[in-house]
Amino acid sequence: NEYKSYLRTTMAFFMDNQYEEDKYKRRGGINPFLNLEKTSVLQETRTFNETPLNVRKCIHVLAKIVYLINQGEQLGTSEAREAFFATTRLFQSKDVTLRRMLHLCIKELPTAPDDAIIATSSLTKDMTGKEDGYRATAIRSLCKITDIAMLTAIERYLKQALVDRNPAVSSAALVSTLQLGKENGPAEMVKRWTNEIQEALNSDNVMVQYHALGLLYSVKKHDRLAVSKLLSKYTKSGGVRSPYATCFLIRIACKVIEENEQDNNAPLIGFLESCLRHKSEIVIYEAARALCNLPNMSGKDIAPAISVLQLFLSSPKPTLRFAAVKTMNKVATNHPATVTMCNLDLEHLISDANRSIATLAITTLLKTGNEGSIERLMKQIQSFMSEIPDEFKIVVVRAIQGLCFKFPKKHAVMMSLLSTMLRDEGGYQYKEAIVNTIIAVIEANPNSQETGLYHLCDFIEDCEHGVLATKILHLIGREGPKTPKPSKFIRYIYNRVILENATVRAAAVTTLAKFGAVCLDLRPSILVLLGRCLYDTHDEVRDRATFYLRILESGNTSLINQYIVDSLQSSITGLQSLLLHYIEQPSDVAFNVNSVPITTAPAEVTPTAKTDDLIIDHKPAIPTKTRQEEFAEKLAEIPEFASLGPLFKSSANPIELSESETEYYIKCDVHTFQRHVVLQFDCTNTLNDQQLENVMVEIESEGYTVLGHIPCPILKYNEPATCYTLLEMPEDPAEVANSFACTLKFIVKDCDPVTGEADPVGYDDEYVLEDLSIGINILFQKVYKSNFTASWDEMGDENEAEETYTLNNSKSLQDSVDQLISFFGMQPCERTDRVPEGKNAHILLLAGHFKGGIECLIKTKLVFDGSVNLRVAARSHDRDVSELLVSSI
Repeated sequence: NEYKSYLRTTMAFFMDNQYEEDKYKRRGGINPFLNLEKTSVLQETRTFNETPLNVRKCIHVLAKIVYLINQGEQLGTSEAREAFFATTRLFQSKDVTLRRMLHLCIKELPTAPDDAIIATSSLTKDMTGKEDGYRATAIRSLCKITDIAMLTAIERYLKQALVDRNPAVSSAALVSTLQLGKENGPAEMVKRWTNEIQEALNSDNVMVQYHALGLLYSVKKHDRLAVSKLLSKYTKSGGVRSPYATCFLIRIACKVIEENEQDNNAPLIGFLESCLRHKSEIVIYEAARALCNLPNMSGKDIAPAISVLQLFLSSPKPTLRFAAVKTMNKVATNHPATVTMCNLDLEHLISDANRSIATLAITTLLKTGNEGSIERLMKQIQSFMSEIPDEFKIVVVRAIQGLCFKFPKKHAVMMSLLSTMLRDEGGYQYKEAIVNTIIAVIEANPNSQETGLYHLCDFIEDCEHGVLATKILHLIGREGPKTPKPSKFIRYIYNRVILENATVRAAAVTTLAKFGAVCLDLRPSILVLLGRCLYDTHDEVRDRATFYLRILESGNTSLINQYIVDSLQSSITGLQSLLLHYIEQPSDVAFNVNSVPITTAPAEVTPTAKTDDLIIDHKPAIPTKTRQEEFAEKLAEIPEFASLGPLFKSSANPIELSESETEYYIKCDVHTFQRHVVLQFDCTNTLNDQQLENVMVEIESEGYTVLGHIPCPILKYNEPATCYTLLEMPEDPAEVANSFACTLKFIVKDCDPVTGEADPVGYDDEYVLEDLSIGINILFQKVYKSNFTASWDEMGDENEAEETYTLNNSKSLQDSVDQLISFFGMQPCERTDRVPEGKNAHILLLAGHFKGGIECLIKTKLVFDGSVNLRVAARSHDRDVSELLVSSI
């Protein structure tokens, strides 16, 4: 803000008359500093040597330097030094505006500590002088360029400035001291200024009081008792008069409540509720938002906050309306019943002139609406959508998706609206959001499958986005053959072969082949259509048609399932890596496709937009490496693991061996190879007065053989590091499931918490960790089967094994299904991982590969009658694998 103020002042110097100023405004405020060159600006610093000094020109040159630095222009060491020394000559001028601009420029220039001494005396004189116009800027500049050695010389002046009568000077000193407190050296000095800071906290100026409270909390935030006393002192009535300071107190109170696991938070919650009656609107909103965001709060507890926010909904100020409806939108996710009482006010906001407010209002209503109000809400949305841009439409679409999951019986009404929205005008991101929503609803609600597919078929008849058409064709090929009348989709698919570009035509050919593979009564017709595709103008389309035509004509069920029904599930990155290795090191043995790792889910990324966000990231999606591929690359770089072969599987989530609040936080990832297991331990040292060296985890277990350790050389405070343990698997796969006693061993060296410097001599120590349990799931990789029944029948019952169990500890069928999926580590097929509501019997279908590429399938039947009765049947190409699966529970 200070820089912008100076920039505007500088621009005004060059508006010689009212005509020039009016012309500048008519141009829309074009930046006069555009296209500046660093070299020419630095040459203009010669102006500082002129006699007499041209104040206006000097201010303009200083503004140019600050502008370049703020735009990210990098000044070399010699360039910065020359510019710094040139600016120091301007201290001879007494002009207030020039002096303030000079201080700002010195603060922004990268300055070496040895050079800063030149300006320190002049800045100190300005800081302690009688001219209030630039005392504050002098303090900010001085604290920025001063190092710890020079700080002691000006400590007395800074302490005086903290309690200065001039609010601008006091605030500048407080904020500068706050910045100094973030560094290790000056932080200890700042702690000695507590009396002056508390005196500043009693100031009548609202900003001084706010800055003083921020500095005081920064000094005491690592001392829980001191923070508790701070809150008890200033949360009382009349403790602070500044609304900004009160808002900061609210945030401190919220942080203490979240960290405090005991039930003695009543005084702080009482303080938050008392702030709901404050005379300042920002304090009232901050308190209401804080109460709504606190964990473990019931709808009754946040009712007073919702009542206050409801009043803000009818405020004439758009900012208050926006803040209130945005907070309600978040609350409605967990406490929809509490927000329901505000539905009438929210409906009035649908017609608000501010489209952001209107969008948040409609999405909040979608979260709080009941099943009986769905039709009315859909009509309101339909009339509302044409008035908002695509960014807001996407938010509404995502809210409709949540409503489809909440009220699955109303899917027809919402699907109809989504279909209408697909036919309306809109960009790619908007259409993609609708298509993704329909696909998500189809996958979550089997009853909506046929309706959703028909809506998507209508859309691709006039779809201008090839990517979406290809995605929809893939979905139709997967789900269409399972519908009661799959023949209805053939017309839509073949139209794409005739009317679309080569990419979509190729996808349509694949979709036709999938219908021919699954629907035997349609296969003759599909063969005719594929025969027509042989004359396509594009090679890819012809090649696909020829390939699928020959496989379907063969009538070989195994080939059809392998190459058409179940697509390639090998990791592309892993396949490329192994092929390159095979080419670089030729072998007489043929390349084994079964050695290629199976593809897994992509690594988790932070979403760019949530349902209630109004900022949508339109950047194209970047292909993401899977978690296993990242681990494979990392392990391949370690020479000790180079001979282990390709990585078969990595654990889906790390296993915690200690809690994050303990001295040493340890997590373990399990990596499975053909004959070995690598345990990766991610270690974090939470003690700032210790440094660990030669860190390793010692394993004790029967059955496994420890082949070696790769210790972590050094483990500093709060800097995660990794160590490894290599194990050889037992010969018998039944002995793979095991439990390991883990002990962290290391050398401890005491270190200075401030500087981080460690003692030269340490001592051996150890820390007992929780036991590490490994199950048979490390032997199985997930494989998806789109037609499980066909694969089950094809495999036959030659190697089938079967057992019956009773699960007494399971609370429900869904709980048992989740446990079985986690236990076997295999892929649930045909959406059998979800148990329909009200059912007391369920069938779970699992598919996977045993290490070595052995395909295996599991069919489990569960019945709940107080306890869960379980019948497990397993089939594979190896009898021992089937026996292992059914006997391991």
